[in-house]
Amino acid sequence: MKKNIVPTLLLIIVAASAYFIVQSVQESAKEAQNAVKPFSDASNAMQTQNSSMQTQVSDLLHPTPTIIPDPVTIIHDVQSLARLETIQYSVEKVITAEIGQGTFDFLFGDKLLFVAHGVVIAGIDLEKLGSDNLKLEGGTLYVTLPLAEVFIATLDNEKSYVYDRETGALTHGDTNLETTARQAAEDEIYKAAMEDGILKLAQQNAEHFLEKFFETLGYKHVIFLDS
Repeated sequence: MKKNIVPTLLLIIVAASAYFIVQSVQESAKEAQNAVKPFSDASNAMQTQNSSMQTQVSDLLHPTPTIIPDPVTIIHDVQSLARLETIQYSVEKVITAEIGQGTFDFLFGDKLLFVAHGVVIAGIDLEKLGSDNLKLEGGTLYVTLPLAEVFIATLDNEKSYVYDRETGALTHGDTNLETTARQAAEDEIYKAAMEDGILKLAQQNAEHFLEKFFETLGYKHVIFLDS
């Protein structure tokens, strides 16, 4: 019987020893983690601070514009429109704007190339079409349309840009030069469309459209007279 008790006691002692060793190792590991944690926290805090600092520096070097619209909106005028837009031109024009050119242009000169993209829309104003403009005789409708006109002639700011600019050594450039180039570009775009005959095409398209419109109303014979 004693022989059986001895091995059992040995197993109990070995198991108890192993338990205490494991507990001791776990406690040591926990203490080590607790000892390292402040350094880890400090390192994480430093990384966060560095990241925040980099963000602040980036914001200073590359600031994002803040747009604050005025909450008060003033509507000056409201008009009802009855415009029949019958043609649209997309025009590209290269504008050269310069100032201070001459002998000392390399010191005081300012020159830029502006690539302008614009839109010109023309048609007729149906508000000008009255009863006097329509005459029915023998089943034929005689129509005198208002003259075609340009409704819109403007730059497409998303597509227009300054291609190149040269300034003299002693100047930072004229702040109004690009504005002047844009105004000139709008005028040139309008002029180009007019020279290409946009009003004539707008008048023809209006007659073609309204002829089909009057036919749907039952007027099979429509004649357009010159204004």
